[in-house]
Amino acid sequence: MHAPLTQSFWPATADGELFDRNCGDVLQEAALRDPDRIALIDPGDERAGLRRWTYAQLLHESMRAAALLAPRFPPGTHVALFAANSAEWVFVQFGAALAGLVLVTVNPASNAAELAYILKQSRARAVLHQSIYRGRKLGELVRDACALEGLKPELVAAIDDPACYPTEPANPASLPRVEPCSAAMIQYTSGTTGNPKGVLLSHHSITNTSRIMAEIKGLGRETINLSVAPLFHTGGCVGGVLGAVQMGSTLIVQRAFEPELMLDLIEAEQVTYTFAVPTMLIALLEAQRLRPRDLSSLAMVFSGGSTVPVEIVQRTEREFGVRLIIGYGLTETSPAITHTRPGDSPRDISETIGRAIPLVEVKIVDPQSGAIQPVNEPGELCCRGFNVMLGYYDMPEATAEAIDEDGWLHTGDLCAMDDRGYCRVTGRLKDMIIRGGENIYPREIEEVLMTHPAIASVAVFGIADDYWGEQVACAFVPAIGAQPDPGELASFCQARLARHKTPKFWYSMAELPLTLSGKIQKFALSASAAKGDLTAL
Repeated sequence: MHAPLTQSFWPATADGELFDRNCGDVLQEAALRDPDRIALIDPGDERAGLRRWTYAQLLHESMRAAALLAPRFPPGTHVALFAANSAEWVFVQFGAALAGLVLVTVNPASNAAELAYILKQSRARAVLHQSIYRGRKLGELVRDACALEGLKPELVAAIDDPACYPTEPANPASLPRVEPCSAAMIQYTSGTTGNPKGVLLSHHSITNTSRIMAEIKGLGRETINLSVAPLFHTGGCVGGVLGAVQMGSTLIVQRAFEPELMLDLIEAEQVTYTFAVPTMLIALLEAQRLRPRDLSSLAMVFSGGSTVPVEIVQRTEREFGVRLIIGYGLTETSPAITHTRPGDSPRDISETIGRAIPLVEVKIVDPQSGAIQPVNEPGELCCRGFNVMLGYYDMPEATAEAIDEDGWLHTGDLCAMDDRGYCRVTGRLKDMIIRGGENIYPREIEEVLMTHPAIASVAVFGIADDYWGEQVACAFVPAIGAQPDPGELASFCQARLARHKTPKFWYSMAELPLTLSGKIQKFALSASAAKGDLTAL
């Protein structure tokens, strides 16, 4: 137990352990320990015909993927994987690790230009892809992307084509020794402020972070983990895959979020643990209400990505009979920084992002001076520890901006820490609006507006103003059938917020500009408003 904090600094606690393993090591150890335990289940696109692999079989298939790659490429080569969730994705993830290659993960929803940027920036020498994703032939997209930049990868292959892989697995003796400190993955950020940056993650950071995340939740050999998080994100391939394998759990890889199928799988496969962001939780609660299933096996749900309203926390725990755990982090932190713990109160789960994971330091600093803030005073959240990225690939200036000389990663998130070390998010540093010398945090305004029945989604951002410096603007998508009046919305805000926080400009939109991972591009809204492309109500 820690004494109550007076400053917003949480030291690295020693209630955890770091291991020197690479990603291939963790699979080989699991296969040696539990060869006959079911490791992986792929329900495919249909509700029948689930495919299953034991740990021994998962290692065998991963060694076949290694046999495809290792003879062609020396250790450290960058290999792009352009695919959605599937068992084959997992085979390639481990195959690349066993071969000592760096996996470059690509969202299968990317268009040719977005794919071309990643392939060129990452210097990928191979592109492994899914055959068809949502009606699009990804092999043709790879060809188009390469033509845009004159790229000539040495290998292009479809991972769901059985003929892609050698019949015989790689000989372990022929594979290189992969140092845990070496790079394992490049994962691209969402690009909310411009071109995506390639986050370079080490084997050491992702194996330890994923295991510690699983240990916090109490996952183990009896856990049946249903994963719907995209594998091209750290939440899926690190938190999901590497966490399950190190715990000896069974992992079910669902192709995409579909609430009906997800609930059916929980019932049929006796799932004990799953992941769902707040919007997914709402959809699952509604689907379960309309057609109840037996969810008695489900013990825990992990959520994050945005604040979970307290009523959703309470409904999830009551109607599903589970404990809800909240996590916060970035791709740059492999991906965890903080977690709530089992047994935390519904209020902590709904209002905070928990406290730092073991062996990681967290502090809240004044964005201007860098001084540590008193408790409960908002500032930028910074962290330091084994979980921090190696850097942005081939972007030394961006890396220096993110990680200071003392090794602290500056997240860009505005948070406040209470005297127990629990943090709550108050906004994004780059989103902060300075109006007449007053700091205004858009998240606070957005949370108020999201309680208005006529608002479906909302983004608050700043517009340059000669007198005030910036004015507050709001773009929103109306609820179905609603036509919100800006005067009424302003009155609604003024009744709940200080007057200077009330938006001056209101924009009604059919949809908000989003990144591929669903984050709102506020820089695009600000640019459109500045150019006069948006018409205020």
